[in-house]
Amino acid sequence: MEGRNIILIGMMASGKTTVGGLLADRLGRALVDTDALIEHREGRTIPAIFAQDGEDHFRALEQQTAETLSHQTGLIVSCGGGLPLRPQAMAPLKESGVVFWLRRDPGATYDSGVLGDRPLAQDGRAAFLERFAQREPVYRRWADHIITDFSSPEATADAILEVLEA
Repeated sequence: MEGRNIILIGMMASGKTTVGGLLADRLGRALVDTDALIEHREGRTIPAIFAQDGEDHFRALEQQTAETLSHQTGLIVSCGGGLPLRPQAMAPLKESGVVFWLRRDPGATYDSGVLGDRPLAQDGRAAFLERFAQREPVYRRWADHIITDFSSPEATADAILEVLEA
């Protein structure tokens, strides 16, 4: 596992960045959040990218980012929720490491109120649950391991560490 990237996938607001930060601290690795990296490189927020240039442009930026990160080692990569939908973005990341799907209950995620101004979370609870249902088989296909303990971010990180140590 030494040197291989740890790739975190899942729905928006499933805890990828929070858990990734805990893992980075515990393992002494760098955390790279693909959404934050894109925002930094573009100098604007993801909602602004969606509004000004559309989702296709954002997905192209995601693919470029994934390709770049796949050439690095020892990272913890928190992927945007839609990144795994594009095989050309996800395949290089999967080759670079081990993929963990943070499978948090989508109803609990929506009800937690953490979705904020995320562009693909603005159409209500039913639409969010439908988006999860559409993405679930994609996440399952890419995942090397599925994590379901969300009792706390620490517990989620512990579950990932247990898999890595096994």
